[in-house]
Amino acid sequence: MNNIFFYQTGIGEIGIAENGGSITNLFFAKEQIPRNNIIFETGILKEAARQLQGYLAGQLKEFDLPLALGGTEFMRRVWKSLLNIPYGETRSYQEIALSVGNKNASRAVGHACKQNPIPVIIPCHRVIGANGKLTGFGGGLDLKAHLLDLEKTK
Repeated sequence: MNNIFFYQTGIGEIGIAENGGSITNLFFAKEQIPRNNIIFETGILKEAARQLQGYLAGQLKEFDLPLALGGTEFMRRVWKSLLNIPYGETRSYQEIALSVGNKNASRAVGHACKQNPIPVIIPCHRVIGANGKLTGFGGGLDLKAHLLDLEKTK
């Protein structure tokens, strides 16, 4: 069972969940939250919220949090690759596919990005189409553009 707590941020209400001292999920306001969570603010949730607020204020460029990643082995490789995209930079789905050792896996990378349980902290918003266009993001394309603009200006 996860602990979850909700925080008001500059991008709306965010739910952050943890289990065993590691962050498991970040939920945007419009997302369905699983019922098996207990609303309880733990120390790691406070720290995650503090770091998220710092990031949104342009004062934090890299998160330093313990993460618990589920998903398939391929998804975990993609998510770990996303963590290596530097602040203020983007990568294409093709570049991420190459980084995880499968040049033909662009669509699978897109699926893994869509399934990312900890968006923003695992920066799937930094992945764009090969043509430079913004593509799907759980928080919506407006939020994706906002996060990328935030990183360009700080």
